Amino acid sequence: MDTTPAIAAADLTKKFGAATAVDGLTLSVAPGEIFGLVGPDGAGKTTAIRLLTGVMRPTAGTARVLGVDVARHPEVIRPRIGYVPQSSSLYADLSVRETLQFQADLFGLPRAERERRMAELLAFSRLEVFATRLAKNLSGGMRQKLALCAALIHRPEILFLDEPTIGVDPVSRRDFWLLIYQLLQQGLTLLVSTPYLDEAERCHRVGLMDHGRLIACNNPDGLRRLLPGTLLEMRGPAPEAAALCLRRLPEVRDAQVFGDVVHLVVADAERALPRVVAALRAGGLPEAHLRPILPSLEDVFVTLLRGQSRGTLSQR
Repeated sequence: MDTTPAIAAADLTKKFGAATAVDGLTLSVAPGEIFGLVGPDGAGKTTAIRLLTGVMRPTAGTARVLGVDVARHPEVIRPRIGYVPQSSSLYADLSVRETLQFQADLFGLPRAERERRMAELLAFSRLEVFATRLAKNLSGGMRQKLALCAALIHRPEILFLDEPTIGVDPVSRRDFWLLIYQLLQQGLTLLVSTPYLDEAERCHRVGLMDHGRLIACNNPDGLRRLLPGTLLEMRGPAPEAAALCLRRLPEVRDAQVFGDVVHLVVADAERALPRVVAALRAGGLPEAHLRPILPSLEDVFVTLLRGQSRGTLSQR
């Protein structure tokens, strides 16, 4: 069995003057995997994808896609990959059908194959009824579907998607991920960047990025195990004041407000609970309902980021 990674980066680095956008990125994506690259704005996700697709040359390190050194041989790898960039690459005054025809011509598809492939993709994305509509008149969700179809016209082996669901409604996000799963069943390898941690839950493995560095990489369950302690959910009035009060306790490793609840990370829930209740009383705050819960990826990511800023967590 061929164990060659579909995508492999080793100490990949990109600098713009004194600023480092990607800092020693090392990762590996297996064939047939959905790999999620997750992080806030400015984390380096888009630059990383541009390096992996050959759009941009690295300052240092290597990127290999399908065994090919991308920086040295971008012309070899580009016909074998699809890329949906973060900002729309569609021509506003082309219709859905014209967009796909144009993209097929760029890759030199013969006419018969082009027509067959266009029919497949229009059915796949359910855009048949919009085939004559101009791209500028499509909804956000339909534009993303069209961009996806354009990236698939030449039957790539790997698909790179840079924040493909930014700015689309929840229903369109769900539909887009259904299409991603269909592509996975067809044998594609997918690397998807996203700021949405609920989308990361849908990936086989997830890499968490911050300030150009990969701070953790594992499957979603493995990432949850990185949370250093037990997670308690606290419901009650004045969550901001409660979190501020409880962060002073040595038993509380972290306290974050999520809407009207506070998530507390403690080393030992049984020992911490009496101290939490006492601290709330001493602070003039009413008692709240506390219970242990399973951490979400958001809990893990926020805790890891805070640990990185304090220098208490090493890269994993």
